[in-house]
Amino acid sequence: MASLKELLAQRAALDEQISSTKDRERADAVAKVKSLMDDHGLTLADLSSRAPKAAKTSKVAAKYRNQATGETWSGRGLQPKWLKAAIGGGAALADFHV
Repeated sequence: MASLKELLAQRAALDEQISSTKDRERADAVAKVKSLMDDHGLTLADLSSRAPKAAKTSKVAAKYRNQATGETWSGRGLQPKWLKAAIGGGAALADFHV
């Protein structure tokens, strides 16, 4: 059975091997990437360019308005609290239609 000192020495040796192998493989990968970039005439700017973003959606016009406060709701998503409270108080949804 190996002693603690021997095991720690083995671990140190393995850590060194891991580090050197990682560095070597990384250098090889960088060399491959540079070679491919040269072969295809690519630059760093080509690599960092992103696909164009989808066009931003415009805001939807308000369909419902609280005349007392000016709050609005487009009719999409959950009903806002002010509208729920008004409907709960006896108002109709149509009362707020713009």
